[in-house]
Amino acid sequence: MRQLTTLLVVIAGLLLVSSSSAPASDTRGVHLILLSGQSNMANLDPAQVFIPEVERHFGAENVVIVKVARSGQPIRRWYKKWTVTGKQNPKEIGDLYEQLMATAEKALNGRPIQSATLIWMQGERDVKERLSAHYKVAFLGMVEQLKTDLDVPQINYIIGRISDSGPGNKDWDSIRDVQQKLGESGPHSAWINTDDLNDDGQKRNDLHYSEKGYQLLAKRSADKAIPLLSAPSKQENCHP
Repeated sequence: MRQLTTLLVVIAGLLLVSSSSAPASDTRGVHLILLSGQSNMANLDPAQVFIPEVERHFGAENVVIVKVARSGQPIRRWYKKWTVTGKQNPKEIGDLYEQLMATAEKALNGRPIQSATLIWMQGERDVKERLSAHYKVAFLGMVEQLKTDLDVPQINYIIGRISDSGPGNKDWDSIRDVQQKLGESGPHSAWINTDDLNDDGQKRNDLHYSEKGYQLLAKRSADKAIPLLSAPSKQENCHP
């Protein structure tokens, strides 16, 4: 009987340790992470590296991760108040943003939001259309849209700076500069250097990344996101 009692005490202790080491469900709500942009985001598979890293830190039940990305698209497809004239279909202004919001709403399924974070990888199309002068306004406008539509006072954002595959192009260099400055603008923002993701050691400097490059992009995204999600937040009890 004494041996049985000792055994039960040991088992109870092991169960207690196991329970305490697992991330508990957070009653304040979930961390919503939005991944969006054009081709280099579209080619990223968050399930391989990003999602396991984030869930390991916060618990799968405490994070909602959604991705909406499409190759070759300009930022106006996410910024609903775009008014710059150019080659554009009015029906496409803000349409991918609306798709992102619909996907997020479905994934949240009514759960409250503790924090909201945008991970953004886009810009090459705006270089092609020579619209770099409007990029900062459009990006910050998109962030304000997120605050309003998600009903949160603060949006964390992480920008993957477009790579070094187009040096010497005025618009290319301009958007790279804007993206880095936005990423360095405050405690709720960050940026990712992608200059080494598109050569795979061969110095090809392609527009798109190597297989290893996409894995590194996912890892760097997680490494930037986790501290932002861990920081003290005033977003408790916010609702989508």
